Amino acid sequence: MKQYIGSGSAAPGGCWSFVWPKTDRHRGQPAGLVGVILGAVAGMLLRVASPIHPDIVMVIAFPGDILMRMLKMLILPLIISSLITGLAGLDAKSSGRLGTRAMIYYMTTTVIAAILGVILVLVIHPGNPKLKENLGEGEKNDDVSSLDAFFDLIRNLFPENLVQACFQQIQTVTKKVEVVIEEDVNATTMEGLVANITKEPQYVIKKSLQFKSGMNVLGLIGFFIAFGICMGKMGEKARLMIEFFNILNEIVMKLVIMIMWYSPFGIACLICGKIISIKDLEVVARQLGMYMVTVIIGLIIHGAIFLPSIYFVITRKNPFTFFLGIFQAWITALGTASSAGTLPVTFRCLEENLGIDKRVTRFVLPVGATINMDGTALYEAVAAIFIAQMNGVNLDPGQIITVSLTATLASVGAASIPSAGLVTMLLILTAVGLPTQDISLLVAVDWLLDRFRTSVNVVGDSYGAGIVYHMSKAELDELDAHMAKSDDIEMMTKTQSYYDDMKNHHENNSNQCVLTATDTTTASATANNSVVVDECKVHLMLTNIETCI
Repeated sequence: MKQYIGSGSAAPGGCWSFVWPKTDRHRGQPAGLVGVILGAVAGMLLRVASPIHPDIVMVIAFPGDILMRMLKMLILPLIISSLITGLAGLDAKSSGRLGTRAMIYYMTTTVIAAILGVILVLVIHPGNPKLKENLGEGEKNDDVSSLDAFFDLIRNLFPENLVQACFQQIQTVTKKVEVVIEEDVNATTMEGLVANITKEPQYVIKKSLQFKSGMNVLGLIGFFIAFGICMGKMGEKARLMIEFFNILNEIVMKLVIMIMWYSPFGIACLICGKIISIKDLEVVARQLGMYMVTVIIGLIIHGAIFLPSIYFVITRKNPFTFFLGIFQAWITALGTASSAGTLPVTFRCLEENLGIDKRVTRFVLPVGATINMDGTALYEAVAAIFIAQMNGVNLDPGQIITVSLTATLASVGAASIPSAGLVTMLLILTAVGLPTQDISLLVAVDWLLDRFRTSVNVVGDSYGAGIVYHMSKAELDELDAHMAKSDDIEMMTKTQSYYDDMKNHHENNSNQCVLTATDTTTASATANNSVVVDECKVHLMLTNIETCI
């Protein structure tokens, strides 16, 4: 495999080629960015026009919805084929080291992102109690237990039905049930009247497990990681299955190329339709502007400074050249706001543009898209402290540390929980005793911030794959050499066996020729008395039978 890391040039047929075929990378590079800009400009211009009918908004956003559906359609076959083929090509020791390095990177960058968010929100201080007066009270949410969310995470990791996990995941649901207890009490008032006093109805919270629509990505990843490791241990017996999943992965990648031709137009329609559909955009931007600025500044610092710096320190390679290689994945994440939906594009950019070993990308990226949520951790830390500032609550150092740790841990399991942003934010606010109903006040700007934090999540996954590949390259080369040596020995054994079979076959043919010549001589000598020859044959057969007995 040719390597293109740090070379500044794209691999032939890379993920830039779908934009303008047979052109260099730098000409095809702006297509996705142009789609984002055109979508934003068109959306703002259409907002100036008279109120647009909802059907027209639906028509404008429809091509973007089709793009999202096509990308999500490829998630399941891509996760299955990539995890199995990636882990089947590694031994248990190598896969363990890859996983350890990836997890250390993921947790480190997520903690850094959460701490950065806390520092920025404390320095900028976007929260103001007057905002609460302008925005009003938020809608109250049902109580969410941290223990229930943790158990849901574990339950989803071990799905009871693999087919069901492809489209549903389990969640603990709380419901308030009214319990009316009527008790008549005869009470005599000062006037001597008898009144019937009825107690007010009471409520109890009942919990139940329900299946919610949405792919259980965490459960699928857990199962197919184990499946791939077991297949790798089977060696030659599983080669046919490995080839099948390799071919499946190649087919999915070809489908990705076809979808990417359509992506700039789809991304433009997605953003345009979303901007048009937002009500009172100017009012929301004015009221929550500083909150948005705080989150976006944090995401820019983390994605453009911290992550490239970590990559440079470890690999000693140009991080901005690396970013150019994943530019299309970043643009796709910005438009779709889905790490999992961007996964097919991220695979292609890393493998084709940057030459990252497929055994690394196929293991690191699916796991990273599920548990590595740097942007989410930063956003949730900022949002929690912003709500505290808006309510005039001063958090002590212990509570601030709690926010940082909870944001880190909550972001790890966010992808496996339905309505992930809402549930994880509730966990953080509950941990420090803040009012959970104020989350609904931030929903108005979440559509925009979600795109920025998702793009940072994808960039973090990509840099992680590059770092893990750099640290594991020597081991992978050694493993390739060992496998090549094993293949050579196997080929030599097969060749020697084939040579021995040919030799034995040749000797058998020689013996048959000698016997044939002897039989011919005997037949010639007895040709004048055929009856004697026949009696001789019968006599020999009887002799052989007697000898056998």
